[in-house]
Amino acid sequence: MKCISWNVNGIRACVKKGFLDFFKEADADIFCIQETKMQEGQLDLDLDGYEQYWNYAVKKGYSGTAVFTKERPLAVTYGMAIEEHDQEGRVITLEYEDFYFVTVYTPNSQSELARLDYRMTWEDDFLAYLKGLEEKKPVVFCGDLNVAHKEIDLKNPKTNRKNAGFTDEERGKFTDLLAAGFTDTFRYLYPDVEGIYSWWSYRFSARAKNAGWRIDYFCVSDCLKDKIEDAKILTDVMGSDHCPIELDIAL
Repeated sequence: MKCISWNVNGIRACVKKGFLDFFKEADADIFCIQETKMQEGQLDLDLDGYEQYWNYAVKKGYSGTAVFTKERPLAVTYGMAIEEHDQEGRVITLEYEDFYFVTVYTPNSQSELARLDYRMTWEDDFLAYLKGLEEKKPVVFCGDLNVAHKEIDLKNPKTNRKNAGFTDEERGKFTDLLAAGFTDTFRYLYPDVEGIYSWWSYRFSARAKNAGWRIDYFCVSDCLKDKIEDAKILTDVMGSDHCPIELDIAL
């Protein structure tokens, strides 16, 4: 099974930059996007052969997620059933016969860490949500998690130590998540690979200099890690400040 995840930083803008060409070429079984930045009715995507599921933020032009899948799921859930968290369209869960598939757009802690306290609450609640699913079936989850876990996961760790996405608190929560029984698929296969990132600032020619961060992930329940065939970061694909990531897994 081939899965793709991509923070498109505005799907309407990304469509104008070749999104559909990449979508067709990828031919994924499940393709999910984050930061759609749109409301229902603002874009009609013709994706022949795919079921479409969208979760829109209440606030216009903000956040949002979507999943496109060839195989119709048994059930689809939007959000985590926690009102505080479910206003921003950040989570979609698809239930299949043998596993759950979740896409997530984790809240950014923002400049001066204005939202760090909220982010910590989110992290605890999201992990509890995943573990609740896992009581029934294994979980595959993916998306923009807005954290670079280790120093190897960003170009300039020392100067970013206390910045959003690389605080000790955020990194610690990701460590806790892995310790709770999940595997970071890319690092599982490529523990020592450096210089592979999934997001680059639009400022300072960061992408041209490859001054990036790896903040987009596919993670799986530990019981699925032997089924991982490959985990890729598709750095050549343009159209957003993030690039797509891919998981190939025998499910």
